[in-house]
Amino acid sequence: MSKFPFFKPHFSLRYEQLRSVMLFETLNKREFSTIDAMLHERDYVKDELIFDVGEDSQAIYIVLSGAVSVSRRSSGVEEEIVRFQPGGFFGELALLDNAPRSAVARAAEDCKLVVMFRADLAALAETHVVLSNKVLLQMARHLAHIVRQTAMRTGTTLHL
Repeated sequence: MSKFPFFKPHFSLRYEQLRSVMLFETLNKREFSTIDAMLHERDYVKDELIFDVGEDSQAIYIVLSGAVSVSRRSSGVEEEIVRFQPGGFFGELALLDNAPRSAVARAAEDCKLVVMFRADLAALAETHVVLSNKVLLQMARHLAHIVRQTAMRTGTTLHL
């Protein structure tokens, strides 16, 4: 226990902020500590571009504070598809394929994001196989949920 009970180390604060994010909810503190070393914080001001259509996709983003709007351009106008609040994450396909970004991500308000790059996940897979599998399984579950929601919304019949 710290001599200063009012002081929370950086790790503890980020662990508290991220432990309920689906990607990390199955990790214990030791496992999260390994992941935490690969996470990078980025601050964005309202309306700042995070990424644009056609850019190389290199990272997944997790919202710590504020909000992010993801939109598509149609006839030169951006139309919001989804808005992410704290705990939400986006760009996960970037960790799985090398396809360019298919949407625009912009800070809907001042926000703080945590970023994990594809190269970091690849390094994790080489050094901590079980841990990387836990994260990838959570990502697969998340993507399966999105596919099911989309199928239900569009009335598409899928062989699920």
